[in-house]
Amino acid sequence: MPQHDARQGYASPEQKEIADSLELLKKDWSVDPVLEEFVLGRTGDVSDHVITHGGVTFHIPYLNEHSRYVLWKCLWPDCHNCCERQGRLPLTADDLIVIGAGLKYSKTSEFIRKETVTATYSSGGGAGGGQETVMTTINLKRKEGETESEDGTRIPCRFLDEEGGCSMHPSRPGVCYLYPFTTWTQNDGGAARIHATYQFTGDCPGFYLADSTAGMMPEIEDYSVIIRDYNMASARTERESLGCSSIT
Repeated sequence: MPQHDARQGYASPEQKEIADSLELLKKDWSVDPVLEEFVLGRTGDVSDHVITHGGVTFHIPYLNEHSRYVLWKCLWPDCHNCCERQGRLPLTADDLIVIGAGLKYSKTSEFIRKETVTATYSSGGGAGGGQETVMTTINLKRKEGETESEDGTRIPCRFLDEEGGCSMHPSRPGVCYLYPFTTWTQNDGGAARIHATYQFTGDCPGFYLADSTAGMMPEIEDYSVIIRDYNMASARTERESLGCSSIT
């Protein structure tokens, strides 16, 4: 079980960071108190509702006490928090070629040297136990002169324009299209199964509660394609030794 930090009132530094993000979010958006408690990890009775579409298995939280699903819809252009509070931008092999060319680099190696930073980080595991995935990726610099020590910190992306649009679109990194989902591949009897669920950073106002998942089916349909394509690109990236991951 996570150790509770009585000084901060949060179970972990990550939970404190999410709480801080939610406080910033509430300055401009209305945040459902039930959702806030869930995002902070304070809701115990939660089920995993599975929706499989287009070869992707989506894991949607269901709050049993409230008989509600946690659903999501992007609120752009009114919101672009994911670009203003960006944690990292890992690049696939495809991104390296497309973005490098878009920034007028004739050689991918020169683009990597000047415009990216390599970082190693982990997800999962922690105080609660479970599997931990350690990843090394080539990341697009979110600001001029970004260093590895700044990886994971939330800063505005330098490609965000004054209107809240991406100046690189549609050639932005694949991981940008993925938000707010996180995805992984699992071996199922020799076949690779793609899974996806939300990442809760406290920055996105697009989450809402509903008694049916029907309202989110357009997002499920669109993101099944995005997630499948991203997983294929990520697999190619590892095969080409432009990134690696290991599970412990």
